[in-house]
Amino acid sequence: MTTRNTKKIHIKMKINGNKKKILKNILEGLYHKYNHKKYIPPDPLQFVYHYNNKADMEIAGFLSAMFAYGAVEQIEKFLTALFGVMGKSPAKFIKNFSAKDKKLFKSLKYRFNTSEDIISLLETLKKALVRYGSLENLFLQGYSDSDKNIIPAATKFIQTLDGKTSAGLKFLLSDPARGGTCKRLFLFLRWMVRKDQVDTGLWKKIDKTKLIVPVDVHIGRLSKILGLHNKKTVNLKTAIEITAGFAQICPKDPVKYDFSLCRIGILENCTGKKNQYCQYCELADLCKKNFIFNRISGRIIA
Repeated sequence: MTTRNTKKIHIKMKINGNKKKILKNILEGLYHKYNHKKYIPPDPLQFVYHYNNKADMEIAGFLSAMFAYGAVEQIEKFLTALFGVMGKSPAKFIKNFSAKDKKLFKSLKYRFNTSEDIISLLETLKKALVRYGSLENLFLQGYSDSDKNIIPAATKFIQTLDGKTSAGLKFLLSDPARGGTCKRLFLFLRWMVRKDQVDTGLWKKIDKTKLIVPVDVHIGRLSKILGLHNKKTVNLKTAIEITAGFAQICPKDPVKYDFSLCRIGILENCTGKKNQYCQYCELADLCKKNFIFNRISGRIIA
């Protein structure tokens, strides 16, 4: 009589030197092609650069990231309305937010987030700014250089902010402890921590090597083409696995290629099916042949 071994098999990505070089060349090419401010729109990051003051940029970044779900056109329309209500200084508006300001948001909603959710989020941000002075200061309360990655600090950050229990607010404030990809949270952290032509680098005290890739539908699909994961559905573990794969290619900056890869999905309308842009796409050979990472050459059982 035989028994089935039910012990989980852990899969570990290992990239040999030749494949690493190929991927590095492809990704660096994409980075130099797309990682420029002119390619930021329609990305919600564009709203951060509507402001010059650090406090305003930080708040604009957080709000833009939290509502970065759905079609880009919808996101743009909503954020334009939201920041229109808040005036020239989102940070000052939130610090002075009072009961009389709530009526300004009564007709504003986004998909399944109600006006009450928006008001609750603004009240939550006000409490954080009053107590800590900035979101950066709040984040640093839970940050440690000894942590392997940014997840412990991100968890403490969200759990400190999430003082209410409404389903809408919990959706906006994605908690890594719940095991989701937390794409919007990690997107905000990428914007704040990294510094280049796209990312702001406003937060100076956090090591960018600890960042986690913000895995949306585009990154989930394209990183699978690159062989960085083989999951049908993605979660926080998948995001960590994808980040580890990129870290083998660029150890000092594992989320460096996130923005550039997303442009393939957003600007070239990549859905994983053949379209008019495929012949020009840097990933075309990988997508068509899937030769870089497969069961024989790309993955080992550890």
